[in-house]
Amino acid sequence: MARIELTNVTKRWGGYYAVDHLNLVIEDNAFVTLLGPSGCGKTTTLRMIAGLETPTSGRITIDGVPVFDSEQGINVPANKRRVGFLFQNYALWPNMTVYQNISFGLSNVNEEMPVYDMLAKRRTSLLKALEKPEEVARIIGECVTKKGTIDEGRALLHLIDGYEISMQAAKELLGFGVHTNLAVAGECRKKLTAELDALQKKHAAVGEKLDGEFRVVKDGKVVTRVRKYEKEEIDLIVRRVSRIVKIGMFMDRYPSELSGGQQQRVAIARTLAPNPRVLFMDEPLSNLDAKLRLEMRSELQRLHLSTGSTFVYVTHDQMEAMTLATKICLIDNGVLQQYDEPLTVYNRPNNLFVADFVGNPAVNFIEARGEQGADGQLKLSLLDRFAARMTLSGGTNVAAWYRESVAQDAKNASIAAENARKHGYVAKDNKDGPFNYHIALVEDPPFEERPEPTENDFVLGVRPEFVHLSDDGAIEGEIFSAMPTGMETTVKIRVGNFLLTGVVFGGVLYKIGQKVRLDFSGNAIMLFSRKNGRLIGTGSVSFR
Repeated sequence: MARIELTNVTKRWGGYYAVDHLNLVIEDNAFVTLLGPSGCGKTTTLRMIAGLETPTSGRITIDGVPVFDSEQGINVPANKRRVGFLFQNYALWPNMTVYQNISFGLSNVNEEMPVYDMLAKRRTSLLKALEKPEEVARIIGECVTKKGTIDEGRALLHLIDGYEISMQAAKELLGFGVHTNLAVAGECRKKLTAELDALQKKHAAVGEKLDGEFRVVKDGKVVTRVRKYEKEEIDLIVRRVSRIVKIGMFMDRYPSELSGGQQQRVAIARTLAPNPRVLFMDEPLSNLDAKLRLEMRSELQRLHLSTGSTFVYVTHDQMEAMTLATKICLIDNGVLQQYDEPLTVYNRPNNLFVADFVGNPAVNFIEARGEQGADGQLKLSLLDRFAARMTLSGGTNVAAWYRESVAQDAKNASIAAENARKHGYVAKDNKDGPFNYHIALVEDPPFEERPEPTENDFVLGVRPEFVHLSDDGAIEGEIFSAMPTGMETTVKIRVGNFLLTGVVFGGVLYKIGQKVRLDFSGNAIMLFSRKNGRLIGTGSVSFR
């Protein structure tokens, strides 16, 4: 549907930078989540792409067409960008039915679009339905009341969904009386065929014909004109999107008569109705309870596949981002921290902030000190008294990594200095500082000045699932707390004054104070530089 590209997009108010030189490419049919803490700039980014907020500088293109360019003076208004926006509070009209809420935006459209022959489309749909009159009779027959009469409202809805037709077509189909006499189907088909032939001859007389979608074609081109949607066109669109989100049976209800999940489905259907190139969602699940949120995540995944649209979704819930996205865009203080697939963000976070923000339970940070030997192994001391060896995957050379990191910092500083010399430059008040990672301790030690970290100071990032409890583990600890959920148990283990969080799968019970032994399993232990907070690499850690 649409590829979105942001180039050096900045939004500031005075010296406060909500979004700071953001470069981002959202591929066609992607499901991208903008993730980050409150106030990081994710909603501002969404609103700038949608046209609801004007960037201070930069360039935004949708499908290769610039919708904003500060240098060329381009700023296409939101209603011309063909995007849909799903708000946190749904914003449904309380005095309108579900049908009216969905169709409201469509009735106001007045733009150039193809010309359709809706009568020919309806006649063709009815002919197709009457190919199997016994099936029509069966569908209507399932809507018989206890008194033996046909529940017309229910029958019409079944016909609409069964044959994907408009209400007008469904009423005609019900009026044929096929359910009472199958023989009338033949006569109805003859009449419909004659009407369809007459319509085609009428078009041919003026040099026109109908294509497979019933668009009027003249001189080999689809005829277009500035017009409004016909009533039947609107009905077909409303019925189509209501089928997608499964709310066809609620068309005559008012929002107050619906549950939170049903209201959200209505809001989604209303957003999909104009067939937007991009669908923007700003924390749409935050008003729902935990169980319904989980169900709606699944629905949004299915919706993304069925519509083929590009989805851009704002959330501060990292579980939503992990489960929904094809790519996560993680922002902090207006600056892009990482833009990758969910599992890449989880397993190879760019820095300490990303590692800390993504993952539940949170990652264990453990300070370590040591150096890399000639064999490539790092000899480390950690948790005050334990010696360990770390083997980095891919044979990462730490000294070479630091040289590249310093070169990149110098390049970034040069770019920043060049930007500072440009006309109109405003210094950033909300300065970017180092991330203060948290070391979990039983008791906080007395405050003392810490020396500046060197290239031999590191932080290990150990996900809870890699804290492996076993009888022959190298490190002894004791259970500080245990929280079983049935499927798994989250434990906090005391090792000296340090607390490590682990996840044990299965219905295992632990007692507070119970002695246990542990290791770090797998080769996905993360090694960060304390000096700049960035990921050096991942690997395995051994205490033997």
